[in-house]
Amino acid sequence: QVQLVESGGGLVQPGGSLRLSCLASGSIFSIYALGWYRQPPGKQRELVAAITTAGSINYADSVKGRFAISRDNAKNTGYLQMNSLKPEDTAVYYCTLANTWGQGTQVTVSS
Repeated sequence: QVQLVESGGGLVQPGGSLRLSCLASGSIFSIYALGWYRQPPGKQRELVAAITTAGSINYADSVKGRFAISRDNAKNTGYLQMNSLKPEDTAVYYCTLANTWGQGTQVTVSS
C-alpha cells in the first residue's frame, strides 16, 4: 500500500511562490495518475491539478497560468509549482494517488 507525504507548504505573501512536493512510498508511483487537491477554510475539497501516467495535465480554471503540476517517476515524487499566489489560494493542499491521500500541507497567502 502506498503512503504519500506532502511538504513545502507555508506562509507566503500575495504574489509569491511555493513548490509543494508529494513523496510516495513503494514502487507503484509511475503507474497511477497523480492529483493535487485543496480544501480552503470552511469549504469542500476541490481539484487543483492532475497529471496522468502519460503526462496529460488538467488544471482548475482558478489556477491556470499560475500553477504547474509535474512528476518525477524516478524519484517517486510529484510537484505543484505555485506562482502568483493569491489570498484565495489559502488552503490545505493534498496529493492523491491510487485512491490514497496524503496528510496535507497548509498554504497560507497573506500580507
